[in-house]
Amino acid sequence: MFNSSLVAYPKVRLRRLRKNQAIRDLMQEIHLSKKDLICPIFVQEGISKPVKIKSMGEIKRFPLKNIDNEIESIIDLGIKAIILFGIPSNKDDNATSAFDDDGIVQRTVRHIRKNYGEKLAIITDACMCQYTSTGHCGIVKNKTVDNDSSLQILGKIATSHARAGADMIAPSAMMDGQVHAIRENLDSNGFTDTGIIGYSAKLASPLYGPFRDAANSYPEFGDRKSYQMPFTNRNEALKEVETDINEGADIVMVKPAIPYLDLIYQIREMTTTPVCAYSVSGEYAMIKAAALEGWLSEDNVMTELLVSIKRAGADMIITYHAKRMAQLLDE
Repeated sequence: MFNSSLVAYPKVRLRRLRKNQAIRDLMQEIHLSKKDLICPIFVQEGISKPVKIKSMGEIKRFPLKNIDNEIESIIDLGIKAIILFGIPSNKDDNATSAFDDDGIVQRTVRHIRKNYGEKLAIITDACMCQYTSTGHCGIVKNKTVDNDSSLQILGKIATSHARAGADMIAPSAMMDGQVHAIRENLDSNGFTDTGIIGYSAKLASPLYGPFRDAANSYPEFGDRKSYQMPFTNRNEALKEVETDINEGADIVMVKPAIPYLDLIYQIREMTTTPVCAYSVSGEYAMIKAAALEGWLSEDNVMTELLVSIKRAGADMIITYHAKRMAQLLDE
């Protein structure tokens, strides 16, 4: 008969591995790095100085003439990548300013590439919501966003960005077949080395509100639920990711990030394709607002949430906290 009194029971105490900061650092499993961070930048035509976005704390829209200070601060902090969003002066039904070689994003890309070389990876958002008079992410026909005519415009946008010098194109319109259409357009114009980050699992979320303030991109009618996917559907999200990979996406994205850590984890488990998470404007704004009221520590909560995204499996994170996080990583 087994006699438990004769067995020396090992006293397992995991707290031994937490007793001081040096030991906690030694045992740390997930490491967030500056190299994981992608910093969003809004560039706007028709303004003469940076303009703060009321719903987004310290985030600003920049005129091209003032972009250098922002770019230099990002480089000095050791951040290696940016994603550009343009706000044009003119909008129309066909989003023509989105693919104009003299458009705001195209001019900004050329300026950054000329003055800063390859110090930064330049990613450009390819969408139409900022550029269409309807505020929708595609071409509207009879009060409906038309998928196939929108694909033609997305191809033109992507090629114009690549021609300006963008390293990667990130199509966020959520049109079916957008990665394939952009890959074909880029390749046929000689931009075979320009990468694509698919907004693969982009959920129809209320957390985009502050971004729509920033980009002046609220839809004129209806909503975007016919092309952004339902946040209730896990299998549909995985199918979207699989489709983008098959169409040629070099990186796939989950957006928003915090409510969908489960999707990030599942996608990481199902593919070796790099995974990007976009921690969106609403996630940022909630932390900023609560911190302003003194309800929580902004730095501590920001760090915990970004680490959770990395722990779930993201290889890189687009975040409005990028600059502050980079500062903390230096401390």
